[in-house]
Amino acid sequence: MKPPISADLFTTPSFLKIVAFFFVTVTFFFLGKHWSESSQQLVFFTTTSQEPTVATSPNYNNFINISALIGQNGTQSQPEKTLVATPIVPPQAPAPPPPDSFRTYGILNENGTMSDDFEVGYFDPEMVDGWVNETQVETEESSASAPLFTIKKFGLCPRNMGEYIPCLDNREAIQKLKSTERGEKFERHCPEKDRALNCLVPAPKGYRSPIPWPKSRDEVWYSNVPHTRLVEDKGGQNWISRDKDKFKFPGGGTQFIHGADEYLDHISRIVPEIAFGQNTRVVLDAGCGVASFGAYLLSRDVLTMSIAPKDVHENQIQFALERHVPAMVAAFATRRLLYPSQAFDLIHCSRCRINWTRDDGMWLLEVNRILRAGGYFVWAAQPVYKHEEILEEQWEEMLNLTTRLCWKFLKKDGYIAIWQKPSDNSCYLNREAGTNPPLCDPSDDPDNVWYVNLKACISRLPENGYGANVTRWPARLQNPPNRLQSIKFDAFISREELFVAETKYWNDIVGGFVRALHWKKMRLRNVMDMKAGFGGFAAALINHKLDSWVMNVVPVSGPNTLPVIYDRGLIGVMHDWCEPFDTYPRTYDLLHAANLLSIERKRCNISSIMLEMDRILRPGGRVYIRDSLSIMDELQDIAKAIGWHVTLRETSEGPHASYRILVGDKHLLRA
Repeated sequence: MKPPISADLFTTPSFLKIVAFFFVTVTFFFLGKHWSESSQQLVFFTTTSQEPTVATSPNYNNFINISALIGQNGTQSQPEKTLVATPIVPPQAPAPPPPDSFRTYGILNENGTMSDDFEVGYFDPEMVDGWVNETQVETEESSASAPLFTIKKFGLCPRNMGEYIPCLDNREAIQKLKSTERGEKFERHCPEKDRALNCLVPAPKGYRSPIPWPKSRDEVWYSNVPHTRLVEDKGGQNWISRDKDKFKFPGGGTQFIHGADEYLDHISRIVPEIAFGQNTRVVLDAGCGVASFGAYLLSRDVLTMSIAPKDVHENQIQFALERHVPAMVAAFATRRLLYPSQAFDLIHCSRCRINWTRDDGMWLLEVNRILRAGGYFVWAAQPVYKHEEILEEQWEEMLNLTTRLCWKFLKKDGYIAIWQKPSDNSCYLNREAGTNPPLCDPSDDPDNVWYVNLKACISRLPENGYGANVTRWPARLQNPPNRLQSIKFDAFISREELFVAETKYWNDIVGGFVRALHWKKMRLRNVMDMKAGFGGFAAALINHKLDSWVMNVVPVSGPNTLPVIYDRGLIGVMHDWCEPFDTYPRTYDLLHAANLLSIERKRCNISSIMLEMDRILRPGGRVYIRDSLSIMDELQDIAKAIGWHVTLRETSEGPHASYRILVGDKHLLRA
């Protein structure tokens, strides 16, 4: 028989511990059950079937806004070492926000989460940022007790500066020129530093997101380039017409009245060896009009640099860029164009209003410098086909000059004449003594172009044949060209290895952008690489089949790699980023600057460079600045003062790398 249970057992410490443990267990069980029924589930197990299975929560792969949940639970900060228990309150669903409570800046989506799934180059006209009319300056005390002035917000420029090109619209400097006979007024005359741009160039009233490529080849919004001068002057020549709220481009020109495609076919029939898209990849169109010649060559895999001065038809280049065609403002005047020697496979002039034979053929000598050995010059003008006395004299002068330049006259057909430049110096050296123009001095560098005056001499071709022996397109994009060996920079490793490494580097990075940042969904049509190197970034865009063109800029502060860029079948220009760039406002959809600003910071004011970037960037466009972590705070401050919506990203090297990527999105600003 079992002994009776003593009443003292219920008061023993062991029994009290068991009871307490039991109540704590039950309490946590019911609290856990209550929480699990009122909270979102993750992953749980079930054993109702013979084999264990795992069921996936409906919240799997969905974004959980942790910050919002924390806010809903009413979490509050407590003083240190406070251990007061508080009752658990079930989360309450917040009231739905009003429909217009979110303002999307291309970084946060409508759920308030980070997102890159949006289009660069597009903006909602209703979603504009209110801005200030005047620059706001803050004064701070420095450690030396001297006041420091920082820009809080850059103000909007006056409305009449909506198409301002600083170095070409410097009227004060132009009025002081001693002569304008040779087109000096169309050249660069940059403002002094104290007169530099210090405000944000406004878009025209009614500005709209540009019509995307390829539709933009044929039409653009009137409100984006609200000028009818070209329609009035050239309307009968099939250049351009206006149809309600749009400009239309029929694809014609002064000399190709039957359309650009028929004109290009005509050139191909005259000289089949031109072979657009194979032998001929890079073209210059001088006096380009609205750039229909270059626009239609794009479908033949030919990249054309379309140039024209800012003359009485000053909006030619603006129309070209709005059509998403490569172009920049440039003129044959007193200085070399900003392209290297042997840059272009073909140079075209159709009624370009350039007198090639004046001043000892100075301008045709510049064509000769930038034309590739064995390249073609195509001239379509009245002296070719009209038989008036003055025009026939001009034709004879042209034949005489081109003969002395050793150009081979190939054929004249209808209103087109075509010449070919020699492939080496043998003809030049075998001319009669005293023949003009002479060969340039051997010490003259034909690739030196920044503020270099034109010379009445023939630029020598390299004796080693560099530049004349590029491969056909598209193989030339990937092949290290021979001129790589002539670039003046210190390299202790093989230059070809350096070329291949840069190509792979940018190909990998752009591949990451395409995958992670959805670059193929973005309107990346007009792109500028502000420090292009060998053109690896531009080549990567082609490799990843992004339908864009790239203006490769080689800064004067580094080695001149432009010859390599052109040998690869790309286009570019030499430039000093301490000065403004020769293009209209709202030109580019994407500006890419890698390892540039930390270098130029030693030479000039970074805020001036970033203001220039804003001037040439379209509303809805984007800036990628890949640079040292040490200057990112300064860049972010300037970017916010300009009005960009900024995010800072890590590079592929991770959080401990010394580099970051600043991404800036430009919005349409209204005062």
